[in-house]
Amino acid sequence: MAEGWREVADARSRPWDRPRVRATGARGVWWGALLAVVVVVLLLGAGVGTQRADFSQAFLPPSAEHPFGTDQAGRDLLARSLAGARVSLLVGLVAALVSSVVGVVVGGLAGSLASRGGGVVDGVLMRLVDAVNALPHLVLGIVIVALLGPSLSSVILSVALTHWTTTARIVRAELLALQHVGFVEAAVGAGAGRWWVLSRHLLAHVAGRVLLATVLMVPHAIMHESALSFLGLGLPDDQASLGTIIEQSRTAVLAGHWWPAVLPGLLLVALSLAVFALAERLRPVSRGRA
Repeated sequence: MAEGWREVADARSRPWDRPRVRATGARGVWWGALLAVVVVVLLLGAGVGTQRADFSQAFLPPSAEHPFGTDQAGRDLLARSLAGARVSLLVGLVAALVSSVVGVVVGGLAGSLASRGGGVVDGVLMRLVDAVNALPHLVLGIVIVALLGPSLSSVILSVALTHWTTTARIVRAELLALQHVGFVEAAVGAGAGRWWVLSRHLLAHVAGRVLLATVLMVPHAIMHESALSFLGLGLPDDQASLGTIIEQSRTAVLAGHWWPAVLPGLLLVALSLAVFALAERLRPVSRGRA
């Protein structure tokens, strides 16, 4: 009995939800290799080829010299795609982080106040969450970009301000579930203040789930930015993302030049799958030794 009690106590003494890597199998090795290839290509391959315009080289098919071919301006499509992938990944990471911060703040306020008689504030915040969820995210993102103007910051804000609700719901639900757990009641009984318990105990125990939600949000944010860019509301040409490159190749596809759209699109899918693979291999451990 004593050993069992010590095991539970040791598990409770670890406040942070630590991500754990799952057992590696054939599937895990394949996803890990895919992730490694994508990361290496994005970090080391951005200097391949040239992005200088040369209209005499326009729409060259894929070859050894130009593995992705060239675009309508004769620029090396591989170099543009790699640079665009880095921009898309930057937008996805920053937007996911900003939306997670907003979600933690809203969900933390709602969950902590709901358990202490602040039902009115909790109700207002949850209705705000319902209102954001009721609107199509793409339409709301278009409105935000249209109001702020097409730029890197406006695209990031449009994605972040439409994707924080999931994190807010997760944080609120976890905080409400932890209100009557033994270590929380012990801290309150020892005289700990509400905000001390919230920051040192409650939010610490939901950190793993927030991390996982943030990682899962990255590919969704990348796709959302690509959709905005495909509609012509994304980034300017000097900050071209993969969505911008695909949008600029629509007329080329109608003329029979498939590679300016297909190959950057495949890179976009590979980038999203790589991030999903990372999220799949992370599992929050919040209680005991799972």
